[in-house]
Amino acid sequence: MTESLLWTGIEVITPLDARLLGPMPRAITGISIDTRTLAPGDLFFAIRGENNDGHAFVEAALAKGAAAAVVEETYADSLKQFGSLYVVHDVLAAMERLGVAARKRSHAMIVAITGSVGKTGTKEALRLVLSQAGLTHASAASYNNHWGVPLTLARMLAEAQFGVFEIGMNHSGEIRPLSTMVRPHVAVITTVAPVHLENLGTVEAIADAKAEIFAGLEPGGIAVLPRDNPHYARLEALAGQSHGGGVLSFGEHEDADARLLEIVAKPEGSVITAEIMGVRLRYRLGAPGHHLAINSLAVLLAARAVGLDVADAARTLGEFEAPAGRGQQVVLKVRGVETVLIDESYNANPVSMRAALTLLADAPLPGVFGKRVAILGDMLELGPDAAALHAGLAPFIAERNIDVVHTAGPLMRALYDALPSDKRGLYGQNAAEIADALVGTVAAGDVIMIKGSNGSRMGPIVAALKQRYAATSRILVS
Repeated sequence: MTESLLWTGIEVITPLDARLLGPMPRAITGISIDTRTLAPGDLFFAIRGENNDGHAFVEAALAKGAAAAVVEETYADSLKQFGSLYVVHDVLAAMERLGVAARKRSHAMIVAITGSVGKTGTKEALRLVLSQAGLTHASAASYNNHWGVPLTLARMLAEAQFGVFEIGMNHSGEIRPLSTMVRPHVAVITTVAPVHLENLGTVEAIADAKAEIFAGLEPGGIAVLPRDNPHYARLEALAGQSHGGGVLSFGEHEDADARLLEIVAKPEGSVITAEIMGVRLRYRLGAPGHHLAINSLAVLLAARAVGLDVADAARTLGEFEAPAGRGQQVVLKVRGVETVLIDESYNANPVSMRAALTLLADAPLPGVFGKRVAILGDMLELGPDAAALHAGLAPFIAERNIDVVHTAGPLMRALYDALPSDKRGLYGQNAAEIADALVGTVAAGDVIMIKGSNGSRMGPIVAALKQRYAATSRILVS
């Protein structure tokens, strides 16, 4: 057996509730649901998705060296010729059971993170901090939904000392079952904001949906909550009703347990002065942005709650790198002059959009004649007030040092029409319609920020700019 052993072939039979066809795998070293990233030794789960049925890829998975595949009874006879199969009634349910088994055998301290904004960045910062103290397992990318959470759990090594899980939702009732699988010792809510209004109707309903994360808190567990949020009292009350019951808060509020006192913005990050549980600290965060500084306080409280020294954790935050699509900055070369691209293309809502626009407005220009340029796509799932919420960004932009705003999408038309005429750039019904023209408008020394909901497809514009202007591997902020 190797150090990378995740499961033995016999160990998984009971949690999967499976019958085995073919030879028993000796070792399972990973879990996969995607043949594009599958590694030899992985156990492949043939998940039925909205667009694809994983059973169509079982042959390819086994040909690539999968230890075995988990398939439904209906497909067993037609697929057994390709290799070992664990045959189950429902593949997703089997993966959930394996995730529960992984959590049951684990002695790790577990942190779960949710929130309307900032989940992934906070998760990555906490992953970095905890990794300095011991073997840490964390969600890949944004694997935070009904399949991503059990997949992440099933991948957790038995010897992991810490686990960090991101939990998301689009509807009420989605977080509760995921939290009860994860069973965190610490539950973090980054913020509550008007996101998914189309599905939940009110921000109060969103707060209640986020508070479902408390359902899985272990006895004596801690909730880490945003003290500045208008729904703090609601969250605090719900946390108090959980098995955990303990509450720590972060923000600028004078009663916050982790309180931001001062932030000095620099191109390469921020220097933060804070008071954490009565102790004053000064530390560097390797990414700029007021919202990231606030969330770093939540990271330090979570680290303290699982037993780390706060001063040591704070020192580690200087190495933090923002994930791609969530504030990562890269250098483009335009006619030999550094030009900065801020990639916020993964997702957007009114709160995160304002944070990204503030980051752009505060960014130093690398060139004498450079401009601050925003390229914005639709913010989705905002319900009947979506157009008004887009138009409502115009006064915010007008008050800030942003030179040009390009917009794409039917909802962004409301913002385009509301913008001052001197700030209006290109407009298109979708991002693809203006992508080529946008690439051509880049000038030497600009700072360009790209943001939109994932469904607005702003990512290809980021990729086109990197390709056209030979993005360097140097990350200005992370």
